[in-house]
Amino acid sequence: MRSDGTRVKDLSPIVQALPYIMPCRYDAQNWASDMIDEDIVKAYIRQKRREGRRVTHMSVLAAAYYKAALENPKVNYFIMNRKIYRRNHFCFSFVLLKKRADGTPDETTLKVFLKPEDTVFTISARVQELIDRNSEALHNNATDKFANLAFAVPGLSRFAFWMVYQLDLHGLLPRRIIDLSPFHTSLFVTNLASINTSCIYHHCYEFGTTGVFICMGKPVRKPDAQPGEKGKVMPLGVVMDERIATGVEYARFFAAFTRNLKKPETLETRLDGEEEPTENAIPAWAAAAGEAVK
Repeated sequence: MRSDGTRVKDLSPIVQALPYIMPCRYDAQNWASDMIDEDIVKAYIRQKRREGRRVTHMSVLAAAYYKAALENPKVNYFIMNRKIYRRNHFCFSFVLLKKRADGTPDETTLKVFLKPEDTVFTISARVQELIDRNSEALHNNATDKFANLAFAVPGLSRFAFWMVYQLDLHGLLPRRIIDLSPFHTSLFVTNLASINTSCIYHHCYEFGTTGVFICMGKPVRKPDAQPGEKGKVMPLGVVMDERIATGVEYARFFAAFTRNLKKPETLETRLDGEEEPTENAIPAWAAAAGEAVK
């Protein structure tokens, strides 16, 4: 019994067979291109800032993705040891670029856990809090400290990562290590637009449980823009594990994902679509009691 997911057994024979036909994640990778309407997202970000609320491209993308995943939960499945699991949480990992004390660039990876009651604002605040906490040159997060420890003793790193892999393979990896690992994630995002670089198609790691990897590239002119138009789009390079969902299910998911990005204002309320309780709302039991009195 894995600490991060539950085995899914009520699947068709062909779906159950896929992890045996394609046992490795790099066997099962599909590549796709998508685009964010940069004019819509940028206008939304500017409007929110005028209102005193900070949102970013990363938080808008993560909120749009998670909202679509709540409607299409199979994109949050993962494969381990040729078995298909339903993940019992949702998280996304991303890379943070920072500088060392001597000024040389350095990277660290961060992971954000999301909840159905989240909105684009709570996600943005959580991401920014993590960035602020980990941007210091001398700061090492728990993931960095674990890696530093593994490489501290000659020969230890090879054994440590072999042991983690074997424990993970057999469902014995402690949840604490899974929570630290950026490779055990629903979604991995890299924002190459932040360093003015074109998008790429980044592989899903064989180590861990990454199901989908999205790369955000620097904005470019709309392909169908008329002469004189200045409209832009942000290209997305998407790589996905085809074993966790069928083509139809992926198509429905990405249709919802695109729809959310075109209307970012829909991300301002609970992403699961539930309504927040109000102070004056009458509890269901009270309403039922009132009907009984009548």
